[in-house]
Amino acid sequence: MNNILTIRKPKRPAPLVLDSPHSGTAYPADFEYACAFGHLQYTEDRFIDELFSSAPDHGAALLLAHFPRSYIDPNRAADDIDPALLDGDWPGGQINPTSRSNAGIGLIRRLVKPGIPVYERKLPPEEIQRRLEQYYHPYHNALEALINETHYAFGQVYHINCHSMPASTAVPKRPTALMGYRAKSSDFVLGNRDAATCSAEFTHALRNFIKGLGYSVTINDPFKGVEIIERHSDPARGRHSIQLEINKALYMNEETFEKSKNYNALKGDIEKLVTFCAGYARAQLTDLAAD
Repeated sequence: MNNILTIRKPKRPAPLVLDSPHSGTAYPADFEYACAFGHLQYTEDRFIDELFSSAPDHGAALLLAHFPRSYIDPNRAADDIDPALLDGDWPGGQINPTSRSNAGIGLIRRLVKPGIPVYERKLPPEEIQRRLEQYYHPYHNALEALINETHYAFGQVYHINCHSMPASTAVPKRPTALMGYRAKSSDFVLGNRDAATCSAEFTHALRNFIKGLGYSVTINDPFKGVEIIERHSDPARGRHSIQLEINKALYMNEETFEKSKNYNALKGDIEKLVTFCAGYARAQLTDLAAD
């Protein structure tokens, strides 16, 4: 463990790696944000690190970020930089802001929510570069090393990128159920970038397992996955990455940031989910050996 991240490895490893890039709560001293601290807390994937904390006991390697996503977001491309935030020209190359930067939620957040800016200042390029060097790149390097190590040992690897989502954002664009006259929020969303980062077989097996636990699940709706699964996947070479989003309303009060009475039940179901994934990944090794 260090002040940037934690890596926990299992004693009996399966070809399974989990990471939580957005559950960090160690706010660096040089952040110098201007918004209310509670607004920054709202952006955290709070308790995701705890919900998956037993994953190594079931065969999965686990990577956890300690720094908050509002400081720098590992789930964005390194050049997804908002020009409206820059105090000066970006040195040595082109920045490539996406629609996320335009919306204020790129690599470095400009907004915590619409109308509420993070800063009352612009950021010198050197400050952003320092965050990239000290936080962003070490996180991606650690994840890449875990995936490479696991793939080397087993010939394939299944990677689950773990997140939570506010209930208000969990509403699928193609609703499967209604709550009154409104579309019902999904309990879980699996993202594989339209089958580009993970096999359909694992995606559907995971969906069916979670549904069997009594939860609603959608695939690529409303979230398909972003930088982490795109960057670290290669299904043709046995590197499968999927983004897993859990509705915060299942386990916490989104206003007070406190665990709800359902927290322990969900944590138990998460342990079952990890056990299932480890078993699935090990079963693929048997099939591979018999090929």
